[in-house]
Amino acid sequence: MHDTILLLVAGFLGGVLNAVAGGGTFLTFPALVATGVPVVAANATSTIAALPGYLAAVFGFRREMARFDGPLVLRLTLLTLLGGAVGAVLLLVSSDDFFSLLVPFLLLGATLAFLRGSALRAWAMRNSRLVLPFGAGTLLPVAVYGGYFNGGLGIILLALFSLWGMTDLHQMNGLKSWLSFALSIIAAGVFAVGGQVAWLPCLIVAVGTILGGYLGAPIARYIPIAMLRALIAAVGFGMTALFFWRIVN
Repeated sequence: MHDTILLLVAGFLGGVLNAVAGGGTFLTFPALVATGVPVVAANATSTIAALPGYLAAVFGFRREMARFDGPLVLRLTLLTLLGGAVGAVLLLVSSDDFFSLLVPFLLLGATLAFLRGSALRAWAMRNSRLVLPFGAGTLLPVAVYGGYFNGGLGIILLALFSLWGMTDLHQMNGLKSWLSFALSIIAAGVFAVGGQVAWLPCLIVAVGTILGGYLGAPIARYIPIAMLRALIAAVGFGMTALFFWRIVN
């Protein structure tokens, strides 16, 4: 019962964070580990549990997505599916011990990316002429990372879109949500075939994520963005410290 409550609360708060600023993985992944799910399976399960939230966001940005050229979105989707599949397979062949060693560094990197997201996007916009727009050479590595570890993916995608020369944040968020959804779909298939999904915890977290995503927008109106960012950063650094502590003890 306590595990169910923990997963529901983590899913709900993660859904709220994803809806208003991002960073839900910092809560759902550690909660799954805390309830006894092995770290590889917890990462896979957390990725799948985020699917409903991504799909809801795509629906919310449907008008912005309609402005994209269809063949371009199809090509980007196929590249994302390819990279996501590669990353998911890499996760499956990683042992729990090896992935446990990587987790704190991945969490730290994702937290820093989130905390410096605005600066990262600004840097990307200043250097947009140096990168081929919508190129496979930049999207594939990001998709591989997303298939392997979902934390901070949204921030990295937004920075990548800035490098491509995109400036409409709503359109960027729509594309980010769609590619995240596509990546999670292919990763879910790979993880399911590999037997690395804890389905009952996944369902519980997903229910919380849906509720949190739905209520995230009205909640955000009453919480200053700076406070939200500070909260998410604190959670990210706290979880990083916790997983470093797990390594040394």
